[in-house]
Amino acid sequence: MNLVNTIDSQDAAILEGEDELDLSGVHPVFAKAPRSVSFNKLRKRLIRQVRQAISDFDMLKGQKRWLVGLSGGKDSYGLLAVLLDLQWRGLLPVELIACNLDQGQPNFPKHILPEYLASIGVKHRIEYRDTYSIVKEKVPSGGTYCSLCSRLRRGNLYRIAREEGCDALVLGHHREDILETFFMNFFHGGRLSAMPAKLLNDEKDLFVLRPLAYAAEEDMARFAQAMEFPIIPCDLCGSQDGLQRNAMKEMLAGIEAKMPGRKDAMLRALAHVDPSHLLDPKLFDFAGLAVTKPSQTEA
Repeated sequence: MNLVNTIDSQDAAILEGEDELDLSGVHPVFAKAPRSVSFNKLRKRLIRQVRQAISDFDMLKGQKRWLVGLSGGKDSYGLLAVLLDLQWRGLLPVELIACNLDQGQPNFPKHILPEYLASIGVKHRIEYRDTYSIVKEKVPSGGTYCSLCSRLRRGNLYRIAREEGCDALVLGHHREDILETFFMNFFHGGRLSAMPAKLLNDEKDLFVLRPLAYAAEEDMARFAQAMEFPIIPCDLCGSQDGLQRNAMKEMLAGIEAKMPGRKDAMLRALAHVDPSHLLDPKLFDFAGLAVTKPSQTEA
């Protein structure tokens, strides 16, 4: 199944055998989950989309252990829950280690994540690195911390993944994250580039995986609310997302409100690139194009 079939209809038939998915007796993370029809449909949809992304991008090839980045936000909680669900069912043959990087933000509630992860029996590592002080020192007063903070966090997560013997760092970026990144690069970076579902890091020793690539942010929010995850706010440092990303989020929301289904269409477009109809001579040999004239015998 390709991306077009995957996201044309979120409520289309799910992967083989999954329409009779037994939602009882699963991982402890779902012990207090709702039993409503609407929640079960949402849960099945997320399972289907994650399985599809894992399959489409061959995320399991050569994989034995994943480090799952856990920020305390709705998306990383949701990612972990779906992966645990798949693992519990024998559909994800990799070991999972949840990891939170405590970056030293003021008033960060250090107890929430370790207590939650222990309560559901998940192997985890909580790492303290005061990158907050570095960001405060480097970013001018009034600036947003998110970009530098993210780079420092990613470097530490790579290190931890290596120390834990993991093959990949797994992150909770979803459909909207990918689209917003594409338009930020399009409008401000002058390039066609998004956020890939599977990436090899610069050192070529770790994969970065995004199994939620097909999942909608709205679904992740509904899932987190229903699951009652102990959410940690992302504004502890006093800095919010950059104005550029917020503008892209508002633009995409406006387009979707006026023309429902456009986000899915945009995501499909990212999976159907035609280099001959763009303007990059590095991707397509425009100089090599030649007209083929009919021979005299054919004439």
